[in-house]
Order: sequence, then structure tokens, then C-alpha cells
Amino acid sequence: MILNAIIDDQVCELNVPDALLGQAEGFFDKLDSDMDGGWQMGREWVECPDRVQRCQIVADKLLTAMESENERLGVMMAGYLLARMPGLKSVQLDIQGEVQNNSFEIEERPVESSAVAVEVSPGLSKLEAMEQAGNAVTKVFKVGRGYRFSVFDAVSGDWCDSPLIATEEEAGRLRQAAFRERYESLLKGEA
Repeated sequence: MILNAIIDDQVCELNVPDALLGQAEGFFDKLDSDMDGGWQMGREWVECPDRVQRCQIVADKLLTAMESENERLGVMMAGYLLARMPGLKSVQLDIQGEVQNNSFEIEERPVESSAVAVEVSPGLSKLEAMEQAGNAVTKVFKVGRGYRFSVFDAVSGDWCDSPLIATEEEAGRLRQAAFRERYESLLKGEA
């Protein structure tokens, strides 16, 4: 997978092998575990960083790896970002050291191949509604010692993380409920 890291006007293309995303999950979990206790983001202490804030923190580590020409660490940080932000196309890195100013561009793809539900037209078939609901609700993923899933909000165009859930089973149950709710609203022609 390719991630574009943008520093000022310069674009650096980072090539992250697909196999790395699965193999490095333990490393990614360790990063999440390190952030579970809170993190200093600029002048502000964030008690429990959400998914976007965690990615901003890791983006800062990516910048440090690039500045020190540590290619291996840079690929690992890029891998974390790609694993935790489905559809990530590029990251704009803030060179002033303001972690919260790191920003992300998520690629919008057609519903057939994407995790983002685009426009919904009334009268979807059950199969179409199921497919779109599946694209709008991520699988359960591990964050530190807990679990989460994300739901795409078509109104704001953002991914919303679930609260941190203690067990994978409970996260799966709540994810299924979110999927069912999205599926039923799609059948009714609601976004």
C-alpha cells in the first residue's frame, strides 16, 4: 500500500508491503497500549486519545523517523496509520511540532470496493443495503487492552469510533447492533 507523506510542498511516497499490516499488528497494539495512559499533544494533555488523535501522534513519530532517515521505523509508522485509518491516502505532517495539526486525507471510493458508503437511494434491495452497511461499519479492532469499531457518518463524512470496549465478544455484539441499525435505515431509504 502507498501512503503519501506531505511535508510543506514536498510529497514523499511511502510503500508499505500489504503483508506488513498483518505481521506488525502486535507492534501496532503496543503503540496503542503506550497511548492508553494519555499523551501530551502540544500544550494539551489528552487523557484518552481517540483514533484520530492516536494517528496524529503516530504521524509525529513518522515525521521524526523521516527526519532521522530511519526508513524501517517510517514504514512501521506508515503501516500503523494505514491499518488504523481505512482508506487513508495521505498525511500532512506539521513541521512545527504541533501534533494536533497533523491532518489526513481519506480516499473516497465507490461503494463496491470501499469502506465508505456514498449516496443512498431509496428502495435498495436487501443485498445492496447489506453491502452498504458492511462498508459503513468496520470490523472490530484491538486498541491497547480494549476493542473498538468505527461507523461512517454520511452526514459529516467522518468515521466515528465506538467507545473502548473491554472484550472482543462485547465489541462484536455492539458492532452487530450498529450494523443492523445501519442496514435497516438503508432499507427505509435513510442515510
